[in-house]
Amino acid sequence: MADIVPVVLAGGSGTRLWPLSRKLFPKQFQPLTGDHSMLQETLLRLAGVPHAPAVIVCSEEHRFLVAEQCRELAQEPGDIILEPVPRNTAPAIALGAMAALRRYNDPILLVLPSDHFIGKTEVFAELVQTAAAAVGDGLMTFGIVPTSPETGYGYIETAEPLTAVQGIRPVSSFVEKPDRARAQAMLEDGRHLWNSGMFLFRASSYLAELGRQQPEMYQTVERAFAEGEPDLDFFRPGSSFLDCPSDSIDYAVMERTDRALVVPADIGWSDLGSWSALWEVSAKDDQGNAKSGDVVALQTTNSYIHADHRLVTTIGLESAVVVETRDAVLIADKRNVQDVKSLVDNLKALERTEHESHVRVFRPWGSYEGLEQGPGFQVKRITVKPGASLSLQMHHHRSEHWIVVSGVAEVVRDDEQFSLHANESTYIPLGARHRLSNAGTEMLELIEVQVGSYLGEDDIVRFEDVYGRTSN
Repeated sequence: MADIVPVVLAGGSGTRLWPLSRKLFPKQFQPLTGDHSMLQETLLRLAGVPHAPAVIVCSEEHRFLVAEQCRELAQEPGDIILEPVPRNTAPAIALGAMAALRRYNDPILLVLPSDHFIGKTEVFAELVQTAAAAVGDGLMTFGIVPTSPETGYGYIETAEPLTAVQGIRPVSSFVEKPDRARAQAMLEDGRHLWNSGMFLFRASSYLAELGRQQPEMYQTVERAFAEGEPDLDFFRPGSSFLDCPSDSIDYAVMERTDRALVVPADIGWSDLGSWSALWEVSAKDDQGNAKSGDVVALQTTNSYIHADHRLVTTIGLESAVVVETRDAVLIADKRNVQDVKSLVDNLKALERTEHESHVRVFRPWGSYEGLEQGPGFQVKRITVKPGASLSLQMHHHRSEHWIVVSGVAEVVRDDEQFSLHANESTYIPLGARHRLSNAGTEMLELIEVQVGSYLGEDDIVRFEDVYGRTSN
């Protein structure tokens, strides 16, 4: 059996886990169930499967997060494909299939969301290899053996009862998320599995079926891929992708094809699609509470409590969710956590910014964190990774004061170039061309005080940038 090419879908926004998950730093890049992020966990669980370097499909704004998290694992991806716009899973997988075909002779693709939890990784690896050996020209999905009448998942109806024949079987139909009564009936009839959103098929089989079922989508993706160009470590499809219809693989292909197969999988799976789902897979204390951070809980049971930046205390809560971040707090009944997405939509309608980004914002060179803001000024903590450099830039509306806390800063200010050590500072006048770099081996940390008439992040003109973000 040839090596498998994983296609990892990392473009989601994870709004149901707000306020921890946000548009610029969604759940797949966060360590929700262990020391590694969900993307990293997805890559690590492939250790038991013979596989080629993964193809990762993500959005433009997350490209450096993906590259950095792969670097932390010392894993070199085969391709990091940047979707110009989100168009759901069917086109994203097509991009991954075309990238894999460019490198290999009709490989088997293992399509994985980047933000799922799998507790039984060895069983998962065995199922993948079993599926790969038997896939032929079929389109195979992994159906999770249900443990409860879950209304938050779609279902797969098998053509044969689960108790009759073990192993791979044809799909009879796909079922939308049911109400409670229907979910209970499907749990009891022995023919239904949860739809996991994980797939396995040959690249040519998927593209051929996509071409049959969705010719416009296929032709648009093919054109965009042909127009695409490499950019640093990334691949950018062409602008034709903007014209691509948007649809999921389930609606576009799997529900229409007569080649759908399913592998029943008892692998300790969760899509971590809500705070209650995260509570279910988390370690709990004797009262059934999953706690993260500095938490003291009294007379509290069966709750999920997360503290990011301060002590969080509870008294008398039952089946609750409490999530604290630096700039937002969520308090909810576990039964209502599916409504968090509606809450995020509300924040957007109110033109708030808390759904967009955290106080700490990650950049390819490090991160910055807002500490204080008032009329005409703001204060940030900036960290720069060893060997990293910000762009050569200038601002039209603000000046900046830099105070080094630790590490050594290399500073360019117009025609000057000099070093700053801990407890030293400098001033960047409005309009001055400047660059901040860390040429050392330790993290550089400094405090930046901005003063000016406008302090938005878009007040920046880049002249040189190692990350390809120049303004002219």
